[in-house]
Amino acid sequence: MAKESIFKLKSNYKPDGDQPVAISELVKGIEKGLQKQTLLGATGTGKTFTVANVIQEINKPALIIAHNKTLAAQLAQEFREFFPDAAVHYFVSYYDYYQPEAYMPASDTYIEKDAQINKEIDRLRHATTQALLTRKDVIIVASVSCIYGLGSPKEYESVNLKIEKGMKIERNELMKRLIEIHFTRTQADLSPAQFRVIGNRVELMPVSETIMYQINLKGDKVDSIIAIDAVSSTIIKDCEHLFVFPAKHFITADDKKEKAIKDIKKELDAQLKFFEKEGKLLEAERIKRRTNYDLAMIREVGYCNGIENYSRVLSGKKEGEPPETLLSYFPHDKKGNPEFITFIDESHVTIPQLQGMYAGDASRKKTLVDFGFRLPSAKDNRPLKYPEFADRIGQVIYVSATPSAYEKEESSKIVEQIIRPTGLIDPEILIKPVTPSSEYIGQVQDFILETEKTIKKGFRVLATTLTKKMAEDLSVYLKDRGIKAEYLHSEIKTIERIQILTQFRKGDFDVLVGVNLLREGLDLPEVALIGILDADKEGFLRSETSLIQTIGRAARNSEGRVILYADKMTGSLERAIGETTRRRNIQLAYNKKHGITPKTILKKINDITEAFESTHGKAVNAELALDIELFKNTLSKEGKKGNLAKLSDEEREGLVYDKIIKIKEKAMKDAVKALDFETAAILRDEIGVLLDRKSK
Repeated sequence: MAKESIFKLKSNYKPDGDQPVAISELVKGIEKGLQKQTLLGATGTGKTFTVANVIQEINKPALIIAHNKTLAAQLAQEFREFFPDAAVHYFVSYYDYYQPEAYMPASDTYIEKDAQINKEIDRLRHATTQALLTRKDVIIVASVSCIYGLGSPKEYESVNLKIEKGMKIERNELMKRLIEIHFTRTQADLSPAQFRVIGNRVELMPVSETIMYQINLKGDKVDSIIAIDAVSSTIIKDCEHLFVFPAKHFITADDKKEKAIKDIKKELDAQLKFFEKEGKLLEAERIKRRTNYDLAMIREVGYCNGIENYSRVLSGKKEGEPPETLLSYFPHDKKGNPEFITFIDESHVTIPQLQGMYAGDASRKKTLVDFGFRLPSAKDNRPLKYPEFADRIGQVIYVSATPSAYEKEESSKIVEQIIRPTGLIDPEILIKPVTPSSEYIGQVQDFILETEKTIKKGFRVLATTLTKKMAEDLSVYLKDRGIKAEYLHSEIKTIERIQILTQFRKGDFDVLVGVNLLREGLDLPEVALIGILDADKEGFLRSETSLIQTIGRAARNSEGRVILYADKMTGSLERAIGETTRRRNIQLAYNKKHGITPKTILKKINDITEAFESTHGKAVNAELALDIELFKNTLSKEGKKGNLAKLSDEEREGLVYDKIIKIKEKAMKDAVKALDFETAAILRDEIGVLLDRKSK
């Protein structure tokens, strides 16, 4: 009898179309030990649902790699819906902005590392690694940042602090232990990786959660551990024990730290001798000053800015050895073989990214080392080389509507999934000229006319351009014509990109204009028209793969159409139209045989950014909801008598806001006088929200 799966897939749908065959074939391939397979799934055929079914059947932890943060966020949300009881986590680079450390010898310009860290995404990264170390029912959706150095999982796990009821520990010792794993003390509201002390009570918020834990001490023993909702302050549960993982991934035990400091000193001495022998006195002085400062910080606080550059020495690895990465946190058998399955989504884009990471990083590091900004060991703080990555993922399934020659050559089996369970077929393709003439108004004016027709039917429209400037200019021009439009490109921050897509689906605007970001993985069933401007400009953005992917965005709507604006027919256009026509004919034949009438996909609109709302923001909204309800009830009772009975519902609503605002303003002033600025800040924001709601 087959072992029951730890992954419980929950969905209102059952595999349909050619999904059952695809699932069966992929599972058979994995069970036979095939290392590489490809799922060639046309856009909208439910590749994600197929992957979810494979995960349930194989019953192993899964890593899904996406090529950008937006797509990873969408996939994470979908897998959370499919597996609500499993640990589904989102692991991407925590930098909203990142300028790596670099030196340009030609202009003698040193660029210091500059980064804006998104604390919420950092929290999610810690939630990922902790889930992998403590659970088996884990699905991780990651960007290509998963191949960058992360710190040793053994060290990360070994220094975690286990607090149990009845354990013997003094308050000062507990504080010391928290500081050793890089928690910081505060007297304000708690954020992840912070703690505060009130008498014999220590309150902390783990780095991976937004729940507060209250540890009550009686003498030198732990009396109770209580989990508390940080927003409402309500008790969630009484805990028997609590595991507190370190606030940083790069952790080194004291004994290893002392050895590492000696090794770094030895490496510094060797590098100083080398520079002096070469007559590079400036470089020698530079590396000496920087390294000695970093060593002092590591010795005193166990951390320094750029500590990842010493990761090879701190972890005790040999020169040239691959770094520890997220892959190291996944389960392995006693021989070190991976015990998880990997899916590379949109593989035709993701694999080239994975293959290109190492070379660019190595070139930059070599310059930093040659000119005395870093020790040679910094070269081993790097992403994995592609062969190293391939060795560490075990069995893999490439997922793409347009797999490249690499996936086709590497795969032992290619499984096609062309039929959509909804019966939807690939969209109708129209070809129109780019250039205006005496009989034709040109691509932009024609696109506007087609857009207006589509919007009147209640659908949305996508437009793809060749440059960011063109995307911005077209969105402005559309607005001037009275069409609600926005643009989307790579300079827009991660969270904002996700929010824009959600607003688009909700109908806050009707046209989304973009460049390359509109191609892979965007699930937008509301879109019934796509205009591909300058489709005959042969190149990366108008290659066969790009065109097929873009055309596929309209395949989730029964009225989907694509207009290719082209003055001449290129090879890429011919191949893309040919492949789309082939798939369309297969789909039409299937529908005719089974009597299927295509229906537009109805898909719930979710926004992963809702999970990113700040604790402060939640506190404001929670407080307001309680206050407004309280005052409404009071007025309702008073409204049965006197002048209040004559007020309309709208006037009574305004009165509620006026009263609450006056009370809040007085409370805010009192808080400022008492130097309680945290409370004052919450009250200030509550007043702002109330004034905004009242004005509407």
